Amino acid sequence: PPISQGNTNTCWSYSTTSYLESEVYRLYKKEVKLSEMHTVYYEYIERAKEYVKTKGTSAFAEGSEANAVTRMWKKYGIVPESEYTGMLPGQTIQNHAVMYEELLAYLKSVKASNTWNEEIVLATVKSILNSYMGAPPTTIMVDGKQISPLEYLKNVIKINPDDYISLMSLMEKIYYTKAEYDVPDNWWNSDDYYNVPLDVFMNIVKTSIKNGYTMAIGGDVSEPGYESEMQVGIIPTFDIPSEYIDENARQFRFSNESTTDDHGIHLVGYYLKDGVTWFLIKDSGAGSRNAGKDNKNFGYYFYHEDYVKLKIMNVLVHKDMVKDVLKKFTK
Repeated sequence: PPISQGNTNTCWSYSTTSYLESEVYRLYKKEVKLSEMHTVYYEYIERAKEYVKTKGTSAFAEGSEANAVTRMWKKYGIVPESEYTGMLPGQTIQNHAVMYEELLAYLKSVKASNTWNEEIVLATVKSILNSYMGAPPTTIMVDGKQISPLEYLKNVIKINPDDYISLMSLMEKIYYTKAEYDVPDNWWNSDDYYNVPLDVFMNIVKTSIKNGYTMAIGGDVSEPGYESEMQVGIIPTFDIPSEYIDENARQFRFSNESTTDDHGIHLVGYYLKDGVTWFLIKDSGAGSRNAGKDNKNFGYYFYHEDYVKLKIMNVLVHKDMVKDVLKKFTK
């Protein structure tokens, strides 16, 4: 079921964790609930390292991208949510507002005083994180054995982070090459995004979901056609008629920043109506709950395929669904 991200800007972790939980079920028919906050904790550590390395020029914010999750899992592993919620005793809702401000204020003070001692900075950042989230476990008990988060990843849920491919479709980059996705949430400047033409991008999305492969997706949800109480995402004709939505329209909006990357969600299903594909979207954000708990779609949206075509900027999908496309990429 949809999980609320509370008062945090960690949709990237919630959506991608949900996606990888679905992958465990698709691959092994095993139901698991994994810890979003284990990934968030170590993402803050890595961001602090980068902040020191760049002498304060790198972004230190709450947002990130879907492939940050596979990146953190590869380095730090993962644990069940039951082993690490990232909440203190008695806390029932995630809230990072004060914690983030304290972390940011501390790093700004480091920059102001020019005291770039990584060991001291990381120790202080961990102290702040631990006071608000608790320290993540170094080992967990599984079937009577103590194992590390990396062992849990490899031997229990058996997810290989290298099996997951990030795709984008932007004219500003050369098609069929890997390139950097130039948005603030790609704070580590990952250039591991496979750039494909828009028709290929949409075909991958449709083919994947119709073959039972869900996806973590990211894009712009601050649009006039995004209606939380009706739980739909559409492109109004006053923005652009459907027949004019193409790679030029997509790139134009990305270039002038009327399309941003402000939310990560989990594409879990589809519905065909009158020749149009509507995508079922599982969402950890507050907007998906505006229709009320009694609504059967609580925590979900339906996105018209035009919305995905124009406003969803990247997807994370299993490499099995892009084998033929990957053959076209230059070495």
